[in-house]
Parts: sequence; structure tokens; C-alpha cells
Amino acid sequence: MMLLILRRLCQTRQDAFSIMQSLNMIADEPQFIEVGKRDTARQIAVRHSDGETPGVMWLSGFKSDMSGTKAEALAGWAAGKDLACTRFDYSGHGVSGGGFEDACVSDWLEEAVSVFDHYCTGPTILVGSSMGGWIALLLALARRGSDNIGGLVLIAPATDFTEELMWKQRFSDEIRETILRDGRWQQPSEYSEEPYVITRKLIEDGRNHLILNTPLQIGCPVAILQGARDPDVPWQHAERLAEALPDDDVIFTLVPDGDHRLSRPKDIDLLRRSVESMQAQIASAS
Repeated sequence: MMLLILRRLCQTRQDAFSIMQSLNMIADEPQFIEVGKRDTARQIAVRHSDGETPGVMWLSGFKSDMSGTKAEALAGWAAGKDLACTRFDYSGHGVSGGGFEDACVSDWLEEAVSVFDHYCTGPTILVGSSMGGWIALLLALARRGSDNIGGLVLIAPATDFTEELMWKQRFSDEIRETILRDGRWQQPSEYSEEPYVITRKLIEDGRNHLILNTPLQIGCPVAILQGARDPDVPWQHAERLAEALPDDDVIFTLVPDGDHRLSRPKDIDLLRRSVESMQAQIASAS
């Protein structure tokens, strides 16, 4: 009898464990929303958890996704604080639909706005890394005046990068000619075995979203975290962004030994502290 009870108990625990595993797998599965119409419609993967506000929304960099080191660390921190957290993959990135070479800044901004409007129903801090910093700024400008834009934390923000950092600075005449002639050029990457394909569409569409040459007013606090040894987004470029925000409360933090990713434990800690500080600032202003 005792052996039978033990077997039944073990079976019950195994069943419960299996159920919990299944529930965790379901909870970890991304949701999908459709963005765009007809031929331009694409399925965008989103991971969202409800919680207290101000929450956070993560915006990844070029060719990065929501499962990266910083994104996962931010989501884990938010879960521990019971804060609302939203992250997503742009089209052509991660597990979202669409082809990378078919997409451009206009598409990724449209997706960011759609995700924000759908999931961020309370005050939210936009946390953008590299290109995600540019998208976060464009999103904040598109929703300027909304009570749901609480602040911005930007990590090595690659504002206007398609024009300022690629076309004008890094691309030789030969590369520019290749893009104009062939519509694409394969750029070797230090972060992936696969090259980055830079399309003519990406460059030309990016010109519709350039913002560094005019004074900006986001209407919320902005924190910029920048590595002094960043080979991709020079610290002077990030400083130029700070100077373009004369009417906003801006904190510029330069990490002397920091690279582009700023993914080391001490960098992650700086990110957490920056978000916490902004939360306190938002709370004191409300």
C-alpha cells in the first residue's frame, strides 16, 4: 500500500512538473501582431508581461533581437520588480516575419509604434540600443505629448546612422557606387559570421527620418549611456545627440572603457541604475 501511494505521489508530482513546464513554455512563447496592410503585412513577435508602471519597452539594434544579453537582463530585472515589460523583434530580425533586405527604418518605426500602442498602456521608459536608440527617439517624437512616454534610456544611440555613420563616413566611393548600381552591398560584421546586407532602400529611406540637424524636443527625460571605446558609434556622435536636445533634461554618461555593446556585468548594472533613476524622476514629477 505504501509503495502504491509513493508511486501515485511521484506520478502526481511528475504530472504537476510537466504541466508547469508546459505552462512556462507557453508563457515564454512570443505573441504575434500583424503590422502593415496587404502586401506589406508582416507578423511581429512580441514578449510582454503586465506589471506596475512606469514599465519598460526594449528596442533592439540593427541585426539584433529581443533575446540579446541586455534585453534579457532588462526583462529579468523588470520581472523581479513586477514592472510591465515589452520587447519585440523588428521584421527581418529574430523570430518576426518579413525579410531583412525588404525592410527599412520606416518599417521598423511602424512596428515600434504599433507594439507601443498595443501593449504600453501606461507610462513607459523606452530603452533603445544602437539603432534602437534612433527608433526610440522617432517613436517618442511620433507620440510626443502622450502620457505613456515616460522617458528614454539610450545605449550608444546610432541616430541617423544610415546617413551619418554609413553613407558619409564609412562608405568609400566604390561602396556607394555598388549600392547605387546593384541595390545592395554586403558589409562584413564583427558580431556575426554572416555579413550585413546594406540596401539602397535602407539608405534612401533613412533620409526620411534624419533628426540630428535640427533642435529636438522629446518632452521627457533622456539618459544616454555611451562607451568611449565604441568603434561603431563614436562618443562624439552620441554627444551630438545630447546637444540636439537643448530643451530636455538629458544625462550623458560616458563609460571610459566601454565598447559598443555595453553588455558586461558592470554595464548591465549601469543600465539598471539608469532606469531606476529615471523611474524615481518620473514618480517625483507625477
